[in-house]
Amino acid sequence: MRLDKYLKVSRLIKRRTVANEACDAGRVLVNGKPARASYDVKVGDTLTVQLGARELRAEVLQVSETVRKEEAGELYRILE
Repeated sequence: MRLDKYLKVSRLIKRRTVANEACDAGRVLVNGKPARASYDVKVGDTLTVQLGARELRAEVLQVSETVRKEEAGELYRILE
């Protein structure tokens, strides 16, 4: 699954266009390297998303095309 779509489906970022813009601006890292929106997300990847002054690190646990809002948190695990 594309990185921008994963960020939207997992609800780490609310809209896909915002996720796409964040990737283009270099604010999304996968395994410590800047990633394009077209990057293919795999289980075990570590995502770092810089949202303003905040930085969010998450490990991909599952990749699913569609998921209910209540289950979105099961797609990733927050790292400190």
